Amino acid sequence: MESLTTIIERRVDVGKVIRNAAVFNFKNWRGGVMQADSLPQTVRDLFQLLHERKADFLLVGGIALLQYIEGRNTEDIDLIMALSALKKLPEIQIEKMDEYFARGQFHELRIDILLTRNPLFNYVRQHCAATHHFVERDLPCATVEGLLLLKLYALPSLYRQGDFTRVGLYENDIATLIHAHQPQLDPLFKELANHMSKTDLDSVKEIVAEIQQRLQRFSESFKS
Repeated sequence: MESLTTIIERRVDVGKVIRNAAVFNFKNWRGGVMQADSLPQTVRDLFQLLHERKADFLLVGGIALLQYIEGRNTEDIDLIMALSALKKLPEIQIEKMDEYFARGQFHELRIDILLTRNPLFNYVRQHCAATHHFVERDLPCATVEGLLLLKLYALPSLYRQGDFTRVGLYENDIATLIHAHQPQLDPLFKELANHMSKTDLDSVKEIVAEIQQRLQRFSESFKS
């Protein structure tokens, strides 16, 4: 599947985004004063470490989304990595891990890692990547199509878990990306068919159809 995404040059300040999200999340203030001023330097240190260790990764999640849409908020960094690359970084303290996911801590910074053992995650890393300019440095970042694949792939599981907070967040991300960039969706469905059951894929198509209907109503309302 060829990516048709046009590269948008936004110089996102990753450290500032994460610091601001942490400061304005009042849950972080429970139990005393929260130390967030060091987060920007911690982010720079992480990217420098990834570079020095030659640990291949792809930036995904909320930070990657900010290259394509405005207003996304996130307190952590999401990466796609191979387990072999992760093993080059003992400084990341792994708090939990399963077959396809790992969650770690680098000083005060949380890192969520999607492991390339999952064939879709590996596909996105290999075929849906572009280099973008961030304040800290140039970083490999998922394309619009890659982000949509990850969000759509996750939705059926989130529905089964009853995690409707994340369902709402993911569906809003999907709607915003579709509205802003008008990507071709059929190639995404074709790729997803290789990684999920027909039942789940049908559910995803139904969700996307509902999103498109909402966007159409929004567009017609705006024109009137």
